[in-house]
Amino acid sequence: MKTRFVIVALMSLVLAAPAFCKTSKNTYPVSCSEMWGAVRDVLSVAENYEVQESNDTLMTATYKVKHAAHVTVSGAVLQRANHVALVSKGTECEMQVKSNYSGFEHDDSGDFRKRVEESFAKQKAATPSQPAQPEAPAK
Repeated sequence: MKTRFVIVALMSLVLAAPAFCKTSKNTYPVSCSEMWGAVRDVLSVAENYEVQESNDTLMTATYKVKHAAHVTVSGAVLQRANHVALVSKGTECEMQVKSNYSGFEHDDSGDFRKRVEESFAKQKAATPSQPAQPEAPAK
């Protein structure tokens, strides 16, 4: 009887988890179209993420986070669905990440943000700077 109570309590927590979702927001001094490339790059890493839905026009995606360390009661690997949206704020871009999990071992939103920032920095470093424009001829 005691085991049954523990299992019911654990299942209730698992089902209630989406109610505890939170959205983190970070603003970057670049256009959202520039940031979207970094988001897509991060989501393309199959061992970290499984993209369920992606919209390049709206710059949104729904994805599952893969963590081998998290196992459900039945023993299956737990994959949590998260959402990312880029929102233009004038000349800046706000990245909104709705995460279903933040805990001791993993911070889905924070991990995702760090990966996007690292990818964006690599993309910026790889982009050659604009060549100098020749001066206009003197009259």
